[in-house]
Amino acid sequence: MFLLKTWRKTAFGVFGYLNFTKAGFLDHSKNFKPEDMEIQIPGKNCIVTGANSGIGYATAEGLAKRGATVYLVCRNKEKGETALFDIRTKTGNQNVYLEICDLSSVNEIKSFTSRFSEKNVPVHALVNNGGLLEQNRVTTSEGYELNFAVNVLGTYTMTELMVPLLEKASPDARVITVSSGGMYTSPLTKDLEYSEGNFNGVEQYARNKRVQVALTEKWAEKYKNKGIGFYSMHPGWAATPGVAKSLPSFSESFAGKLRTSEEGADTVIWLTLQPKEKLVSGAFYFDRAEAPKHLTFAGTRDSHALIDSIVDSLNSMASFV
Repeated sequence: MFLLKTWRKTAFGVFGYLNFTKAGFLDHSKNFKPEDMEIQIPGKNCIVTGANSGIGYATAEGLAKRGATVYLVCRNKEKGETALFDIRTKTGNQNVYLEICDLSSVNEIKSFTSRFSEKNVPVHALVNNGGLLEQNRVTTSEGYELNFAVNVLGTYTMTELMVPLLEKASPDARVITVSSGGMYTSPLTKDLEYSEGNFNGVEQYARNKRVQVALTEKWAEKYKNKGIGFYSMHPGWAATPGVAKSLPSFSESFAGKLRTSEEGADTVIWLTLQPKEKLVSGAFYFDRAEAPKHLTFAGTRDSHALIDSIVDSLNSMASFV
């Protein structure tokens, strides 16, 4: 197990350095088609979680720029209002709105989705961007480990409760979940809240992001006849406020080599704009292309068989059963 973990981290480090930095983005962008991003989407309703800064903000701004009606889902009202004002001002699009919701709380997500459902608007794109990396074990008011509560349980609850509104936008509806290259270092595990062993925030984050990729596969299968596409993606290593706060030494080590938030958001926007026939539901994307979900010899592929039992646990926690 030690050797396998070491190999995963080594392979991830090399693969990441070659592909996930700003240099990797600039290299991959040589194959980008500018016309892919010139599509305008007026009349499309897009929800972006964690939209007050970083990749979420850049995504919301990019979609607003292209005429979408954008709903910013933020935990902090003050920061959300600042983001709302800035995006409306920069884009000239007044169809940008703020919704307050703490993604670490199942009850708050249920309250938000209930309120939002009353608008009775079709949701063309749900961007599950909100997430965090907390280095220490923190327990939410509902009794869950914080990283898991936001990254996995919150993402799962939000997505499942949005399905009826996504169906209204069929066949154009899509869910895009912002994962992380960190997931390459981790297989799926039933220990969702890192109850076994000494807590490691970085490892827990990687585990959470692996679950998101496996959930995307599961959703694609479960809702294949509903006209909803499900995609996970990796933004690369971007210099966002979240990364600076959670991984200060990493940020310092890679100063000047990290992507901008806009470069990190590029594939999220691309996935929102593309005709669905160009995309593969259940797939993992990176720099506007389908990407592998597993590194060679990393021993993570077979672990995806656990997803059914993980979904059972999430349904129980979210009181869906």
